[in-house]
Amino acid sequence: MLPEKKLYYIMLNKPKGYIATAKDERGRSTVTELVADIDARLYPVGRLDYLSEGLLFLTNDGDFANLMMHPSHGVSKLYRVTVRPRAEESQVIALSKGVQLDDGAVTQPAVINVVVDEPGRTVLEMTIKEGKNRQIRRMCEAVGLEVVRLRRSAVGAVKLGMLQPGQYRSLAKSELVALRA
Repeated sequence: MLPEKKLYYIMLNKPKGYIATAKDERGRSTVTELVADIDARLYPVGRLDYLSEGLLFLTNDGDFANLMMHPSHGVSKLYRVTVRPRAEESQVIALSKGVQLDDGAVTQPAVINVVVDEPGRTVLEMTIKEGKNRQIRRMCEAVGLEVVRLRRSAVGAVKLGMLQPGQYRSLAKSELVALRA
């Protein structure tokens, strides 16, 4: 009988300039390098592109990864997005209703809150429940906005909090319970 493997559930504040993969064929820095001191083969759960930052889970539990990523489970993801130029009301409304992306796919409705609205830029909080490739950036492009900064600040009930870029911690039992609920 094989010994039971220890399961890891890690929350990382992914800095810009790292790719959310275990290995990169182009030699770029990967998020697994940031957790190299953990003696297990961990995999990122979902994606955050090279230029994006914020909350990313890493685990060696495939069932947990699937639960977090599969759209049928409806796990919400909260992003703080800085766009330019200033977002018009019509653009915010379009984002909230769902937009057609460059590949023809239509996004599900999103919850949008305007946090900062000033000439030349707008800071939005966007909550989505799916995770298409570069979805937030592509949604903004579809309505004529350029993403200047993109940070995931929460997944489900788990918030990034004061965790600094490049730092990580284990998820608490209560956080795992909340995510699985």
